Amino acid sequence: MATPNELTAMRRAIAISAQGLGTTSPNPPVGCVILDRDGVPVGEGYHHRKGDHHAEVNALTAAGERAEGGTAVVTLEPCNHHGRTPPCRQALIDAKVSRVLMAVMDPTSRGEGGAAVLEHAGIEVERGVLEREALLVLGPWLHSLRTGRPYITWTYTVGADEPHGDRGVNELRRTHDLVIRRNGAIEEGVPGSHGEDAFRVPRPSLDSDPEKALSVLAEAGARTVLIEGRTNPAARLFANIVDCVMIDAPGTPPSSGQVGESIPDGYRLTGVEQLGTGVRMTGERALQA
Repeated sequence: MATPNELTAMRRAIAISAQGLGTTSPNPPVGCVILDRDGVPVGEGYHHRKGDHHAEVNALTAAGERAEGGTAVVTLEPCNHHGRTPPCRQALIDAKVSRVLMAVMDPTSRGEGGAAVLEHAGIEVERGVLEREALLVLGPWLHSLRTGRPYITWTYTVGADEPHGDRGVNELRRTHDLVIRRNGAIEEGVPGSHGEDAFRVPRPSLDSDPEKALSVLAEAGARTVLIEGRTNPAARLFANIVDCVMIDAPGTPPSSGQVGESIPDGYRLTGVEQLGTGVRMTGERALQA
């Protein structure tokens, strides 16, 4: 069972993993914290982009020799294959850690999986540590793997087609691989942020057939797509498959009745936060019974 120090470390790993949102695709955003023999954090790291070192290697590099005999706390099962970088499970074995805690198992893991290889090497492994919390960051990536298409978020302002506060919208852009602007233009959330030859921006505009349009976005390497604006044609194109809506209500916070009216049918309200003088409401597509 995970100790209080280890749970704290996992939450830190989850937090830093979010720094890879919008840059790691098609790879997952992963965070890792290394604890020494006494349970003291001595290194941390996250995955920046495909082709760069993975979270475990960055954390082990920061920890150095202090990792020996310690614990690696990672949000996703360490990889078990040679890609653009060596397998992370081998880096952990070579660092001589004694224990590895992981939140989410990797459905893309090759062979018997990184966790099993670590166990064969005599390393104690604990799975599913704070899994639900880690899914706050890894959920869209896993959704994309499962469906074969990007996770789609639609953001707009109640009663207008302009963002309420550039800061809030800019933050949303930087956490998504692709952004479909109000005029239909497709842009990288943060220009030039993805790995070389791992990602591209689709051109020209999307096909009018939603399935073909989704294929184009997926083939670009995108795991997450942000649609901006209430009247954006892409919102109509993907009306039946938008996974999340983020709605800004400027001015005086709406009453509970107005909140309900602002969230489209088929979605459940999952969050409300202050945004300037108004609020931002988040709704996720409700699961079908």
